Amino acid sequence: MPKSKVRKKTDYTINPASRTPVKVKAVGPSPVWYVTIMLGFMLAGLVWLLVYYLAADQISWMSDLNAWNFLIGFGLMVVGLIMTMRWR
Repeated sequence: MPKSKVRKKTDYTINPASRTPVKVKAVGPSPVWYVTIMLGFMLAGLVWLLVYYLAADQISWMSDLNAWNFLIGFGLMVVGLIMTMRWR
């Protein structure tokens, strides 16, 4: 069986001045109203689902929504969770 030829490794050189550094803006903490709204959405979704499970038969318009209550409750919580990505 023939042996493969051994290749010579090429030297890797780095170009020292190929990039210029970019300054990143310092972003401060989120305002209090942002955190309040974020937590409000998450809690509103949780409360919506709790009320649906505990008192849907007593609230006629909520029992008429049926499975849409899950979409409303989880939708509110997802909006709050999406807001956490911008929270600093």
